[in-house]
Amino acid sequence: MKTPPLIVAGWIALAAPAFAAPPVALVEEIQGDVTGAELMDYVVPGQTIRLGPDSTLVMSYLKSCRRETVNGPGSVTVGPGESKVEGATLKNDVVNCDAAHAQATARETSEVAATIVRGIGPDNPPVAQAIIYGASPIFEVSGRGTLVVERLDQPGDRQQIELNGRQFKGRFYDFAGTSHPLTPGGTYVASFGPSRVVFRVDAQAKAGPGPAVGRLLRMN
Repeated sequence: MKTPPLIVAGWIALAAPAFAAPPVALVEEIQGDVTGAELMDYVVPGQTIRLGPDSTLVMSYLKSCRRETVNGPGSVTVGPGESKVEGATLKNDVVNCDAAHAQATARETSEVAATIVRGIGPDNPPVAQAIIYGASPIFEVSGRGTLVVERLDQPGDRQQIELNGRQFKGRFYDFAGTSHPLTPGGTYVASFGPSRVVFRVDAQAKAGPGPAVGRLLRMN
């Protein structure tokens, strides 16, 4: 029995939004037997993650800045701003993160950043597009190339990192693994290929690991 083409097309149309849904959270930590997501995966609403006994999942929502720690056994269903947990235990808190930057596209960010950098002058200090809450940022940059991070409010502070495409999961470069943290309170511009973003490091930021969602700069 053949399925009419119009019905097939309807199924495809209904299924498309689920696959096209933008990510809402980032998996920051996994311990033990966890299936359905991996470390530093983005997850979308409706996605289910299962935890075995003595397993832990830490996940942060990009827009609500809600950071959830789930201990198994049980399951987690991703929601728009928080998770539904069955069987497992859930603890959550809210961390500092820049929800507006997490939703911006690389093209939008780059166009605005170029305008900001061109307009810098004695009477026009740089205006940050994003804020990070750790002095060791995580850059989402895919492929090979040169990542340049340059301070705008105090010339002379410039770092250049040659990336060979072997970033974690092919796209995450974490300054926490280096000995070159940024200066709390400083305003910087980062560039990688055509992508660019102007950002400020929070004055209370600390160097080293911390909640990934608060240190993340998406440049892809």
